[in-house]
Amino acid sequence: QVQLVESGGGLVQPGGSLRLSCADPGLKLERFAIMWFRQAPGKEREPVACVRGGDAYTWYEDSAKGRFTISRDNAENLVYLQMTRLNPEDTGVYYCATGLRVYCSDPAWKYWGQGTQVTVTS
Repeated sequence: QVQLVESGGGLVQPGGSLRLSCADPGLKLERFAIMWFRQAPGKEREPVACVRGGDAYTWYEDSAKGRFTISRDNAENLVYLQMTRLNPEDTGVYYCATGLRVYCSDPAWKYWGQGTQVTVTS
């Protein structure tokens, strides 16, 4: 049973940083592509960053490039989203998701965590 759990959200000032974590004690996350999504208030959920299953290939949405880093800690079975130079447009609920597939281009994001709130405000 897939049970993704996000953590690490919070309130941060513009220009600040946060590191989000995605965990699932019952699933070996390194085998699968993991995508981070963001849902801003009043907007649809959108993909932000992805790490491919089995290797370190990554993909980023344009506004995340150069500011966000997705990475794995395979020993701890975690996927991180390190976010720097945050701005108010980054505010939203962040979800990690997997489709139990390898490729980030696979649209079947079937399993989702409950989300963690990120609020960027002065």
